[in-house]
Amino acid sequence: MTETDSTFAQRLLRWFDVHGRHDLPWQIERSPYTTWVSEVMLQQTQVSAVIPYFRQFIDRFPDVHALATADEDAVFAHWSGLGYYSRARNLHAAAKLCVELHDGHIPNDPDALLALPGIGRSTAGAILAQAYGLPYPILDGNVRRVLARYLGIEEWPGSAAAQRRLWDFAQNRVAADRTADYTQAQMDLGSMICKPRKPRCAECPLQSDCQALAMERTNRIPVAKPRRERPTRHAVAAILMHEDRVLLIKRPPAGIWSSLWTLPQADTTESLLDSLPRVAAQLAAPVALEPIEHAFSHYDLRLQPLHFGTIELSPQISDRNDVRWLGYAELNDVGLPAPIRTLLAHTILRKPQ
Repeated sequence: MTETDSTFAQRLLRWFDVHGRHDLPWQIERSPYTTWVSEVMLQQTQVSAVIPYFRQFIDRFPDVHALATADEDAVFAHWSGLGYYSRARNLHAAAKLCVELHDGHIPNDPDALLALPGIGRSTAGAILAQAYGLPYPILDGNVRRVLARYLGIEEWPGSAAAQRRLWDFAQNRVAADRTADYTQAQMDLGSMICKPRKPRCAECPLQSDCQALAMERTNRIPVAKPRRERPTRHAVAAILMHEDRVLLIKRPPAGIWSSLWTLPQADTTESLLDSLPRVAAQLAAPVALEPIEHAFSHYDLRLQPLHFGTIELSPQISDRNDVRWLGYAELNDVGLPAPIRTLLAHTILRKPQ
């Protein structure tokens, strides 16, 4: 590490000691497991949103064995509302592999970590640095933005050429000691100072040689990803009530809201009626409720709920594992997509007084 490289880390650590975050729940009782869970939750989600979910998740699944042996519905129930449910699915699968292959431990070998579902290079680096004190770099969204500005990279940071440059720089600046603090300092600087909009450059410990600041281009760096027109997909969902319960269907393990419990759904009303389980001999004409609009990573969904009212239950679905009738108090026991949970809680099912 050169003197300049060392100064880079030292400046970040001096700033972190005074201004950084030191009381995050995964910092207070840091372990490989809590570090792993927090890093997965923090993928594409802000710290303030993650904190309550992290606490509830760790209370319910305090270690690798508890998570590995948990029912999938319980895992999704404690993830419900956090979004990007593939993270929960990968976390659950990786816990099982840790029990099977690593005696219930989170491995401290980068290749073993990268072999686990849902762990990429940056997440592996964060676990190795923060939980094991090993000198590995990270390059999450916050750090990528900091380094893109610091280096004055005037292309999309997700491009192959930019990624190589960023990773090379990050690798060469890994702190020799205090790796956990150094890793957190980089993330904190991006979150608190080097923000996407209106960065607080006057408070930045790296301002003296930040290329974007020198070129007065902090509002243009990092360059946004080339935009593609987002398509809008349309679908309809059925609301079928029996007494005080609503019919839910478990989604298949691939596709939209995979493995979550949700309302019966199809592309058209006709195909929805054809796909409904035979819960009643006759269905009343449905009432269209306010459409739900939900953004996924690659498209927008406009979902039209159709309320078919209360029906007399047929016994034909009693042995179906992918069909359930649930009341309001039972919704917390299963994984539900956030917009469906909101619809059921505030529109269909009456909350207990």
